[in-house]
Order: sequence, then C-alpha cells, then structure tokens
Amino acid sequence: MAEKKSLVWAHRGASAYAPENTLEAFRLAADMGADGVELDIQLTKDGQIVVIHDETIDRTSSGTGWVKDMTLEELRRFSYNKTFPEKPADIPTMREVFELLAPTGLTINIEIKTGVVFYERIEEKILALTKEMRMEERVCYSSFNHYTVTKIHELDPQAQVGFLYADGPIDMPSYGVRHGVNALHPALYNLQYDGFVEECRAKGLRLNVWTVNEKEHIRLCRDMGIDAIITNYPDVARAIVDRTE
Repeated sequence: MAEKKSLVWAHRGASAYAPENTLEAFRLAADMGADGVELDIQLTKDGQIVVIHDETIDRTSSGTGWVKDMTLEELRRFSYNKTFPEKPADIPTMREVFELLAPTGLTINIEIKTGVVFYERIEEKILALTKEMRMEERVCYSSFNHYTVTKIHELDPQAQVGFLYADGPIDMPSYGVRHGVNALHPALYNLQYDGFVEECRAKGLRLNVWTVNEKEHIRLCRDMGIDAIITNYPDVARAIVDRTE
C-alpha cells in the first residue's frame, strides 16, 4: 500500500461536468476538492496567453479557425460551451485562471501546446506571467514538445517541469533525469511496464498520470502511490483517494 496519498488533478478542470478549460470547469474542480488542475495554453494573434486544448477552436466553440490567427477580441466573439451547450462559457486568459485559482491553493499543471504551432517566446511569456502573479510555487509545466520543457528548465532552473508522452519510448526515467526534469507525465497505460514506477521512484522522478477516469484505474494509481492522478472526474477520484468510496 502506498505510504503517501496521491493528489487529484482535474483534467482541463472538472471537464466531465463543465466545458473544458473554462473558468467554470476550474471553479467546479476546486469545489469538488481537487488538489490541482491541468490545463493547456496557446497564444493568440495579439500575443495573449489563452487556455484551450486544441490549436483550432472548432471542437469546443461555436466558431472555426486557428487560435494563432485570431486576436483575443476575435476569439471572444464565440461561445466555448460546445460540449455542454446549457452552460455559457468563454475562452479564459491564463491571467484570469490565475486570478480565479490564487485563493484556492490548488496546483496548476500548465501544458504548453507547442506540438503543432511553435508559438514564439511562449515559454518566456508564461514564466513572466507566473512570476507576476506570484504563483511560481504553485505551477508545474509540461509539454509533449520536450524542447519546450527543456527551454523552461533553462530559463528557470527552479521551475517544476515534466515530460508528457503517450506510448512506446524506451527508458523514459533515464531520459527524464538526463534532461533535468522533475517529473514524467505518462499516459495511464505506461504503468504496465515492469519496474517503471519503481525506477521513477529510485531516480527521484514524480509521476503525474493522465487521463485516469475509470474507477478501477483510479484505484490502481492510488495503490501504486502515483503522485498525481489527472482525471476528468475529480469528485470520483477524491472519494477513491480518500477511501470514502
């Protein structure tokens, strides 16, 4: 049995119950007792940091087009509640999310979306905003673009950084240590590799695992002592981690 309790991080906020990556989803995550939230950032045409998962707004909003091709004002002409039409929602700026979550004490896992679009100076911009909002102790950064993660680490060696990845890499723990990260953010199914969790522990790497929605998988992560369980259902995970369910 794990000695320490796993943290519950709400994936794009409480995205099973509210439009993903919106202030409502983050507010709900806090109300449900999450320890943190995971979110995604992109840059607008006028250099604003906005919170949205996709490089385009088509899937989650009433509009179409690329985030990079629109100003914040243009983006805000649309509604971002396509997954929950009954709940009004706007695209938030990262500043607005910081302002909302500052009083809550929640950790914020910022995924920097530079896999498709190489946003110019996004690493410098998010570090500067985090510092301005005095949230350095509450933020960790991750990305599937490992060049972005190492750049964050170079710009701020004190920043908490983690490599996001899906499936297949060989010897990720050694790779993570070699590049100076604090954590690995693997997809759930990577926990099947023999000795993987133990090696991460031995090398001092935190494990923040996504996206863990099934109760049996939440229990598995809890019992393995996974550091953070990233889930769309923070209320369900909270109950399982606290053993009240």
